[in-house]
Amino acid sequence: KEREISMATVIRLKRLGMLKKAFYRIVVTDRRTARDGKPKEEIGFYDPRTNPATVKIDKERAQYWLGVGAQPSTTVKSILKKQGIKKA
Repeated sequence: KEREISMATVIRLKRLGMLKKAFYRIVVTDRRTARDGKPKEEIGFYDPRTNPATVKIDKERAQYWLGVGAQPSTTVKSILKKQGIKKA
């Protein structure tokens, strides 16, 4: 069953954690959804507080979403680039 993809699909960060102790999940969501709203899918994790920053991404799912037209945010684009994930 193939999902219906709209041009408004984005890959962005969802903020979690306490005040001044934030970490993020990398999620695929509709552009109009709130930052911390329910995503279509969670594809990774990003913690900038560790040294170096901790990044875990499901590369297959990231490639899939990029391949069907999801647009990464500026921050996610740089994270994906550092992980060696490119548009299909």
